[in-house]
Amino acid sequence: MGLTAGIVGLPNVGKSTIFNALCSGSGRAEAANYPFCTIDPNHGVVPVPDERLARITAVIPTDKIVPAYLELFDIAGLVRGASKGEGLGNQFLGHIKSVDAVVHVVRCFDDGDVVHVDGGIDPLRDISTVDTELMLKDFETAEKGMTRVSKAAKTGDKEMKARLGVYEKIHEALGKGIPARKALDAEELAAVADMHLLTSKPVLYVTNVGEDGLREDNEYVKAVAAHAAGEGASYVKICGKAESEIAELPPEERADFLESLGLAEPGLNSLARGIYKLLGLETFFTAGKEENRAWTIRAGATAPQAAGVIHTDFEKGFIRADVYSLSDLETYKSEAAIRAAGKIRSEGREYVVKDGDIMFFKFNV
Repeated sequence: MGLTAGIVGLPNVGKSTIFNALCSGSGRAEAANYPFCTIDPNHGVVPVPDERLARITAVIPTDKIVPAYLELFDIAGLVRGASKGEGLGNQFLGHIKSVDAVVHVVRCFDDGDVVHVDGGIDPLRDISTVDTELMLKDFETAEKGMTRVSKAAKTGDKEMKARLGVYEKIHEALGKGIPARKALDAEELAAVADMHLLTSKPVLYVTNVGEDGLREDNEYVKAVAAHAAGEGASYVKICGKAESEIAELPPEERADFLESLGLAEPGLNSLARGIYKLLGLETFFTAGKEENRAWTIRAGATAPQAAGVIHTDFEKGFIRADVYSLSDLETYKSEAAIRAAGKIRSEGREYVVKDGDIMFFKFNV
């Protein structure tokens, strides 16, 4: 899909630990107890857990199961003054600019052996530090944009006049501490997409707790939850340390360890699904003897666009798509029985794919 998320936060909040556990070997970052351990953004490809694949395979046995994947970057820790070049600020802010969504890891655990760059644990202060640096950088970007288009706007150029108005709106909002994603509507954000505003990107908060914070939310988590709700954002609670241990265990030992933590599944599963949703992605499936596979599309994609995810030739020569649901597969137990019951739909070019559709494409090249 080409859509990426960047994991950000202050140094020593658990970003690289979480990234390592998520990627389980596909792009592991170094994790250490000091700032700036991660100097370059680490790139990983992360499978998205989806129980629907197992349900499809229970009815349609296959040689290979392929999940959907996410593309993630572990971005080195930001510190106060990053917008002015403190720490490795400009480099880090540039890395954030290149991703489509932000996964903001916030430290919500006490541990005297793990230093905090600002001394003590205060999740809302930490969030404010990161947000302030991103807004300061965007404020500077907006000022430069206003200067660049103001002359053309004064000549009566309608496009430049409209753009100047959006720049001024962004500038005013940022000056009041309001990020671009809250100040602008979808149309305005699309109009200034070329500005790559750091605060225009959707955010998912990750509260990184100790094992004692898994069964019941501590005060740190409650504070982040309230902050996220006020922004209209979501949050996920995980214990990075425990998740890294789970990732290293043999599969047959994981269930007992999860039970001991009071977890039904690894917290990283919820995190991966949360990031997937944050990016505005959905899944359709193809199923057969050779392969059962989850494919990633943008929400609202049409049938030809979904076909193009498999191969560009499928989109170019698209004729129609045969579509059925997982519930019908589980009810009728085979594609032949679903067809006999009249439950397989033949959909054309205008069909908008629904999350969870099982599809077979017919095309001519």
